[in-house]
Amino acid sequence: MASYKRILLKLSGESLLGEQGHGIDGRMLDLYAEEIRQVNNAGVQIAIVIGGGNIFRGVKGATQGMDRVQADYMGMLATVINSMALQDALERRGVQTRLLTAIRMEQIAEPFIRRRAQRHLEKNRVVIFGAGTGNPYFTTDTAASLRAIEIEADVILKGTRVDGIYDKDPEKHTDAVKFDSISGDEVLRRRLNVMDLTAFTLCRDNQTPIIVFDMNTPGNLLKLVQGGPVGTVVTWD
Repeated sequence: MASYKRILLKLSGESLLGEQGHGIDGRMLDLYAEEIRQVNNAGVQIAIVIGGGNIFRGVKGATQGMDRVQADYMGMLATVINSMALQDALERRGVQTRLLTAIRMEQIAEPFIRRRAQRHLEKNRVVIFGAGTGNPYFTTDTAASLRAIEIEADVILKGTRVDGIYDKDPEKHTDAVKFDSISGDEVLRRRLNVMDLTAFTLCRDNQTPIIVFDMNTPGNLLKLVQGGPVGTVVTWD
Protein backbone atom coordinates (compact mmCIF):
# COMPACT_ATOMS: atom_id res chain seq x y z
CA MET A 1 0.00 0.00 0.00
CA ALA A 2 1.27 3.47 -0.88
CA SER A 3 1.72 5.96 1.94
CA TYR A 4 1.02 8.89 -0.37
CA LYS A 5 -1.81 9.48 -2.81
CA ARG A 6 -0.23 12.35 -4.74
CA ILE A 7 3.45 13.30 -4.92
CA LEU A 8 5.55 16.00 -6.53
CA LEU A 9 8.88 14.59 -7.70
CA LYS A 10 11.66 17.15 -8.16
CA LEU A 11 14.61 16.10 -10.31
CA SER A 12 17.69 18.12 -11.17
CA GLY A 13 18.71 18.59 -14.76
CA GLU A 14 22.27 17.69 -13.82
CA SER A 15 21.10 14.23 -12.81
CA LEU A 16 20.39 13.47 -16.48
CA LEU A 17 24.05 13.99 -17.36
CA GLY A 18 24.99 10.52 -16.11
CA GLU A 19 28.56 9.82 -17.19
CA GLN A 20 28.40 12.48 -19.89
CA GLY A 21 29.72 15.99 -19.60
CA HIS A 22 26.67 17.57 -21.20
CA GLY A 23 23.19 16.85 -22.55
CA ILE A 24 21.02 13.86 -21.68
CA ASP A 25 22.34 10.38 -20.88
CA GLY A 26 19.80 7.89 -22.25
CA ARG A 27 20.62 5.40 -19.49
CA MET A 28 19.71 7.87 -16.77
CA LEU A 29 16.54 8.82 -18.60
CA ASP A 30 15.52 5.17 -18.85
CA LEU A 31 16.33 4.58 -15.17
CA TYR A 32 14.12 7.45 -14.05
CA ALA A 33 11.31 6.51 -16.41
CA GLU A 34 11.26 2.95 -15.07
CA GLU A 35 11.24 4.15 -11.45
CA ILE A 36 8.32 6.47 -12.20
CA ARG A 37 6.45 3.75 -14.11
CA GLN A 38 6.58 1.42 -11.11
CA VAL A 39 5.16 4.07 -8.81
CA ASN A 40 2.48 5.01 -11.34
CA ASN A 41 1.46 1.35 -11.57
CA ALA A 42 1.13 1.30 -7.77
CA GLY A 43 -1.67 3.87 -8.11
CA VAL A 44 0.24 6.91 -6.87
CA GLN A 45 -0.54 10.19 -8.64
CA ILE A 46 2.75 11.69 -9.84
CA ALA A 47 3.66 15.23 -10.84
CA ILE A 48 7.22 16.05 -11.86
CA VAL A 49 9.39 19.16 -12.06
CA ILE A 50 12.80 18.76 -13.66
CA GLY A 51 15.57 21.34 -13.87
CA GLY A 52 17.56 22.30 -16.94
CA GLY A 53 21.09 22.57 -15.57
CA ASN A 54 22.44 19.87 -17.87
CA ILE A 55 21.64 22.16 -20.81
CA PHE A 56 21.72 25.71 -19.46
CA ARG A 57 21.67 27.41 -16.06
CA GLY A 58 20.32 30.95 -16.00
CA VAL A 59 22.36 31.98 -12.96
CA LYS A 60 25.59 30.77 -14.56
CA GLY A 61 24.77 32.58 -17.78
CA ALA A 62 24.17 35.80 -15.86
CA THR A 63 27.53 35.54 -14.09
CA GLN A 64 29.16 35.31 -17.51
CA GLY A 65 27.78 38.70 -18.50
CA MET A 66 24.43 37.72 -20.00
CA ASP A 67 21.30 39.64 -19.03
CA ARG A 68 19.76 37.76 -16.07
CA VAL A 69 16.21 37.82 -17.41
CA GLN A 70 17.30 36.53 -20.81
CA ALA A 71 19.44 33.85 -19.18
CA ASP A 72 16.58 32.70 -16.94
CA TYR A 73 14.20 32.35 -19.88
CA MET A 74 16.82 30.25 -21.66
CA GLY A 75 17.01 28.08 -18.54
CA MET A 76 13.22 27.66 -18.58
CA LEU A 77 13.36 26.44 -22.18
CA ALA A 78 16.07 23.97 -21.16
CA THR A 79 13.64 22.48 -18.62
CA VAL A 80 11.11 21.97 -21.41
CA ILE A 81 13.67 19.98 -23.44
CA ASN A 82 14.31 17.72 -20.44
CA SER A 83 10.57 17.41 -19.80
CA MET A 84 9.94 16.34 -23.40
CA ALA A 85 12.70 13.74 -23.17
CA LEU A 86 11.25 12.32 -19.95
CA GLN A 87 7.76 12.33 -21.42
CA ASP A 88 8.98 10.32 -24.40
CA ALA A 89 10.78 7.81 -22.17
CA LEU A 90 7.63 7.32 -20.06
CA GLU A 91 5.30 6.95 -23.02
CA ARG A 92 7.59 4.33 -24.56
CA ARG A 93 6.83 2.35 -21.39
CA GLY A 94 3.10 2.75 -21.80
CA VAL A 95 2.69 5.49 -19.16
CA GLN A 96 0.12 8.15 -20.04
CA THR A 97 1.82 11.50 -19.63
CA ARG A 98 0.90 15.16 -19.98
CA LEU A 99 3.37 18.04 -20.26
CA LEU A 100 2.14 21.40 -18.97
CA THR A 101 4.29 24.50 -19.34
CA ALA A 102 4.27 27.90 -17.66
CA ILE A 103 5.24 29.48 -21.00
CA ARG A 104 2.72 28.84 -23.75
CA MET A 105 3.95 26.59 -26.57
CA GLU A 106 0.81 24.89 -27.85
CA GLN A 107 2.51 22.76 -30.50
CA ILE A 108 4.32 20.67 -27.90
CA ALA A 109 2.58 21.13 -24.54
CA GLU A 110 -0.54 22.25 -22.74
CA PRO A 111 -0.49 25.56 -20.86
CA PHE A 112 -0.43 25.16 -17.09
CA ILE A 113 -3.96 25.33 -15.69
CA ARG A 114 -4.31 24.15 -12.11
CA ARG A 115 -7.64 22.35 -12.48
CA ARG A 116 -6.53 20.68 -15.70
CA ALA A 117 -3.38 19.41 -13.98
CA GLN A 118 -5.45 18.03 -11.10
CA ARG A 119 -7.82 16.31 -13.52
CA HIS A 120 -4.92 14.63 -15.35
CA LEU A 121 -3.59 13.37 -12.02
CA GLU A 122 -7.01 12.01 -11.04
CA LYS A 123 -6.95 10.00 -14.29
CA ASN A 124 -3.59 8.53 -13.19
CA ARG A 125 -1.63 10.39 -15.87
CA VAL A 126 1.88 11.46 -14.98
CA VAL A 127 2.01 15.25 -15.18
CA ILE A 128 5.28 17.02 -15.99
CA PHE A 129 5.54 20.73 -15.30
CA GLY A 130 7.96 22.55 -17.61
CA ALA A 131 9.35 26.09 -17.87
CA GLY A 132 9.58 26.66 -14.13
CA THR A 133 7.19 29.30 -12.83
CA GLY A 134 7.32 31.16 -16.12
CA ASN A 135 9.07 34.07 -14.40
CA PRO A 136 12.76 35.01 -14.19
CA TYR A 137 14.58 35.05 -10.84
CA PHE A 138 12.80 31.91 -9.62
CA THR A 139 14.44 28.48 -9.51
CA THR A 140 12.94 25.13 -10.42
CA ASP A 141 13.00 24.34 -6.68
CA THR A 142 10.58 27.23 -6.22
CA ALA A 143 8.53 25.96 -9.17
CA ALA A 144 8.36 22.53 -7.53
CA SER A 145 7.19 23.99 -4.22
CA LEU A 146 4.61 26.20 -5.92
CA ARG A 147 3.18 23.42 -8.10
CA ALA A 148 3.09 20.98 -5.17
CA ILE A 149 1.01 23.45 -3.19
CA GLU A 150 -1.27 24.23 -6.13
CA ILE A 151 -2.06 20.59 -6.88
CA GLU A 152 -2.31 19.74 -3.17
CA ALA A 153 0.47 17.14 -3.24
CA ASP A 154 1.00 15.15 -0.05
CA VAL A 155 4.78 15.54 -0.21
CA ILE A 156 7.68 16.84 -2.28
CA LEU A 157 10.23 14.14 -3.08
CA LYS A 158 13.55 15.67 -4.05
CA GLY A 159 15.57 13.10 -5.96
CA THR A 160 19.32 13.64 -5.76
CA ARG A 161 22.52 11.63 -6.13
CA VAL A 162 23.01 11.41 -2.34
CA ASP A 163 20.82 9.41 0.02
CA GLY A 164 19.53 12.23 2.21
CA ILE A 165 20.46 15.36 4.11
CA TYR A 166 23.83 15.47 5.89
CA ASP A 167 25.36 17.93 8.34
CA LYS A 168 27.94 18.70 5.63
CA ASP A 169 28.61 17.70 2.05
CA PRO A 170 29.12 13.89 2.06
CA GLU A 171 30.90 14.06 -1.28
CA LYS A 172 33.62 16.22 0.28
CA HIS A 173 33.66 15.03 3.91
CA THR A 174 33.91 11.35 4.85
CA ASP A 175 32.76 12.10 8.40
CA ALA A 176 29.46 13.70 7.29
CA VAL A 177 26.48 12.55 9.39
CA LYS A 178 23.12 11.76 7.78
CA PHE A 179 19.80 12.81 9.31
CA ASP A 180 16.84 10.42 9.18
CA SER A 181 14.59 13.41 9.86
CA ILE A 182 15.22 17.07 10.56
CA SER A 183 13.03 20.06 11.31
CA GLY A 184 12.80 22.92 8.87
CA ASP A 185 14.07 25.31 11.53
CA GLU A 186 17.16 23.16 12.03
CA VAL A 187 17.81 23.16 8.28
CA LEU A 188 17.72 26.95 8.29
CA ARG A 189 19.83 27.23 11.44
CA ARG A 190 22.54 24.98 10.00
CA ARG A 191 22.21 26.60 6.56
CA LEU A 192 21.91 23.23 4.89
CA ASN A 193 21.46 23.31 1.14
CA VAL A 194 18.11 21.52 0.75
CA MET A 195 16.25 24.04 -1.41
CA ASP A 196 16.62 27.73 -2.06
CA LEU A 197 15.10 29.97 0.58
CA THR A 198 12.04 30.98 -1.46
CA ALA A 199 11.12 27.37 -2.16
CA PHE A 200 11.77 26.34 1.42
CA THR A 201 9.65 29.17 2.80
CA LEU A 202 6.74 28.21 0.56
CA CYS A 203 6.86 24.67 1.94
CA ARG A 204 7.11 25.90 5.52
CA ASP A 205 4.20 28.32 5.18
CA ASN A 206 2.01 25.59 3.69
CA GLN A 207 3.28 22.73 5.89
CA THR A 208 4.32 20.70 2.85
CA PRO A 209 6.69 17.85 3.83
CA ILE A 210 9.95 17.37 1.92
CA ILE A 211 11.90 14.14 1.56
CA VAL A 212 15.40 14.18 0.09
CA PHE A 213 16.52 10.80 -1.27
CA ASP A 214 18.81 9.03 -3.72
CA MET A 215 16.94 8.74 -7.00
CA ASN A 216 19.77 6.84 -8.68
CA THR A 217 19.28 3.65 -6.64
CA PRO A 218 16.77 1.37 -8.42
CA GLY A 219 13.65 0.71 -6.35
CA ASN A 220 14.18 3.65 -4.00
CA LEU A 221 11.24 5.72 -5.26
CA LEU A 222 8.76 2.87 -4.95
CA LYS A 223 10.09 1.91 -1.54
CA LEU A 224 9.77 5.51 -0.38
CA VAL A 225 6.14 5.97 -1.45
CA GLN A 226 5.32 2.66 0.24
CA GLY A 227 6.58 4.05 3.54
CA GLY A 228 10.07 2.57 3.56
CA PRO A 229 12.94 4.24 5.47
CA VAL A 230 14.44 6.05 2.49
CA GLY A 231 16.13 9.45 2.55
CA THR A 232 15.67 12.31 5.03
CA VAL A 233 12.32 13.79 6.00
CA VAL A 234 12.05 17.55 6.61
CA THR A 235 9.31 18.18 9.15
CA TRP A 236 7.53 21.36 10.20
CA ASP A 237 7.11 21.65 13.97
